Amino acid sequence: MEVSIEAPEVPVTPLLADVDGTMCPSRLVLEHVTSRWGVLVLIALLERSYRFSELRRRIGGVSEKMLTQTLQTLERDGFVHRDAKPVIPPRVDYTLTPLGQDAADRVKALALWTEDRVPAVQAARARYDEARGQ
Repeated sequence: MEVSIEAPEVPVTPLLADVDGTMCPSRLVLEHVTSRWGVLVLIALLERSYRFSELRRRIGGVSEKMLTQTLQTLERDGFVHRDAKPVIPPRVDYTLTPLGQDAADRVKALALWTEDRVPAVQAARARYDEARGQ
């Protein structure tokens, strides 16, 4: 028997988005989506749903603590859905929400752009270092 508990509706006061404003809530969302681990989690979840340990292996290099914090943050922001199955042993799957899918598509585009530009960045670094005798 599945029980669905609906969260009470929380009134949201619309704010004008101004990422340059020090108090703009979009800054925090941007930080979560573009953090080192946030980017990698979103891109991985574009492929399919993952269990925690699978996701950790898929991403590589992330500690259990950081992955837990990242997933909780992305879940709180509405990008990730955590599906805990009441079985033994417990099974928890992570998937993207529609909002998360949209964010992940955009972050992946930036990641692909970055991968394509690595040679240009490396050349710029070499020129910079050579000019400064490094």
